[in-house]
Amino acid sequence: MFWLLLTVAWLACVVYSTIPLFWILIHPRAAYWRSRKRSPYLVLVPLWVTMWLVVALATFRWRLVVLYLSLWTWIPAAILFAVGLWLYRQSGKHFSSKQLGGYPEVLANHREQRLVTSGVRARVRHPVYLAHLCEMVAWSLGTGLAACYGLTALAVVTGAFMIRMEDAELEQRFGAEYRQYRQSVPAVLPWF
Repeated sequence: MFWLLLTVAWLACVVYSTIPLFWILIHPRAAYWRSRKRSPYLVLVPLWVTMWLVVALATFRWRLVVLYLSLWTWIPAAILFAVGLWLYRQSGKHFSSKQLGGYPEVLANHREQRLVTSGVRARVRHPVYLAHLCEMVAWSLGTGLAACYGLTALAVVTGAFMIRMEDAELEQRFGAEYRQYRQSVPAVLPWF
């Protein structure tokens, strides 16, 4: 049973760690993806699944390497899981599912082009990415898996690049309104 939990944690972190890489494919080339006649997701989703496979193969050897074992680490992990789930829920309150899915970035005929700065986004510009980070850190803390810690580090590094690219793309789309928002609201770690 314990090995199953470790495997689920590793696989969850494999998927989460590739999310920034998926968006790195989109943000610098948003105009290109919008110019395509067919849905870009026909290309992007298979590429993302390929990323999962590559990252899974690269970390397979370490998928069961446990740095520590402690039931106590599941307490902060549970809190982080709850915070992550809360952030996901808050992120969807003022954002449509199409916005969450990136339709405005990749589909030319997508009409919903609005900047949302209320709700949780009044405290953090990218709450979904913060939720992803909470979930990855929770899996890492709870299981003590070396692979989860490594994949979390990968997500943080690639996420930093991805957020810069996304901010540039949003600034291009929304102009001065986004620049002002960017200056007043932190990217991932909120001010309280």
